[in-house]
Amino acid sequence: MNKIDSIIFEINDQIGIITLGLPPGNYLNTPGFIPLKLFEQWTSIENLKGIIIKGHGKNFSAGGNLELIFKTTNNQLARQHLMDEGIELLNRLQDLDIPVIAAINRICFGGGLEIALACSIRVASENALLAFPEVNQNLMPGMGGTYRLPGMIGWSESAKMILGGDTVNAFTAKDLGLIDYLAPKDKAFEFAFSLMKKMTSDRPLKVIKSIMKSLKNSRILSREEAMKEETRLFCLLATDEAERRKTEDS
Repeated sequence: MNKIDSIIFEINDQIGIITLGLPPGNYLNTPGFIPLKLFEQWTSIENLKGIIIKGHGKNFSAGGNLELIFKTTNNQLARQHLMDEGIELLNRLQDLDIPVIAAINRICFGGGLEIALACSIRVASENALLAFPEVNQNLMPGMGGTYRLPGMIGWSESAKMILGGDTVNAFTAKDLGLIDYLAPKDKAFEFAFSLMKKMTSDRPLKVIKSIMKSLKNSRILSREEAMKEETRLFCLLATDEAERRKTEDS
């Protein structure tokens, strides 16, 4: 087990588990809540097949510690630097070549929701609540929330949710496409762990990474480029599999 401030990282059966600490709210003390070098170290561990992010205790995360951010500096450029660290961390999280699941129990607000949006898959317990309440403090999401949310639930629903500061329950979030799976009350992590095992158990790491890379390409490359890269990856895997079968038969 590794720990930095209130964040814990451990590995269970080739699955990395990041736990957001400081219960009950699991507030983020800084936008870049995991130093980038440490994040790279954790996520590049050999044979790591996936990551699950959860909160310590009952809640996922109530978001950033705004008071701490206000008190950190009165300099706009310094505050921008702090937010940039958070944005870079979530971008790297989204760009990982292994699947990442957000296991959302109960409260998932503000920066906590922005973490969840950067994950590959979102699992929420039936008693989860999701919101961007920043507008109630005369603020707005600052780590990619206004960019990622419309791609999931549409522009108009995003405007309604962010400008209204509305809290969305898990069932509504599922209907909107904000979350992917519903879990029983307070069982998001158990559901997420079972789902991750189903996706990655007995799968070669190279296959997992190739699939995730190809899915990511559909977001960042043109159709022609993405399809060409998909075919290249398929052929690499097919060559490996042919060699494996040849070796078994000999």
